[in-house]
Parts: sequence; C-alpha cells; structure tokens
Amino acid sequence: MPCYRCGARQTDPVRGASPWRRGVRRETQVLVCPDCQRLHDLDLDTCAGCGSVALICRLGEVECRSCGAVRMAETPAPVDSGALLASGPPPGLSAEVEAALNRVLGRT
Repeated sequence: MPCYRCGARQTDPVRGASPWRRGVRRETQVLVCPDCQRLHDLDLDTCAGCGSVALICRLGEVECRSCGAVRMAETPAPVDSGALLASGPPPGLSAEVEAALNRVLGRT
C-alpha cells in the first residue's frame, strides 16, 4: 500500500520499528510515509473523544489507539467502477512488481 499523500511505496523493512505510520482518512486505513509525516496538514480523521489521529480501521470499526474508543465506521459512498477502470494502476507499479518477482525467483 503506498503513502496516501505522495504515492511512495514502502521498501523492504530494516530491523526495528517501521518509520511509516498508519492512520484513518475518510473511514479508510491509510499509510503515511516518513517524509509526509513532517507535514502538519495530513487531513487524517481524529478521535471524537480525545482528538488523537492514532486511529486504526478494521472490520468495519475505527479504534483510537490513544484512548481505546471504538466506533462503527461509516459506510463510504459507492465508487463509480468506470472511473476506477479508466484511472488504471498507479504508474510504475508493473515495473516494481516485475523487479520483485525477479528478486524472488532469482532471475537476473
């Protein structure tokens, strides 16, 4: 999953905690890369109880990692499938997939 702001993709992780952060935006789980985390206007959803942006979305629920509040996720508006097909895959994705397959399969 790429960064929702800039589209950067995660690389193979190094040992330790990931510098990428999870968040919820418009009832959907998103990832935020380290560069975009420096911005102050990430436009992430906040907890109604404590105002934290440390939210996770899973199985139709949004949970605050700060205060533990849980609420049902709102159902997003239906997306026009024609618009999705017209937009196509993200640029460069096929090259990334091909490079990953070559690494895994030992191709040169």
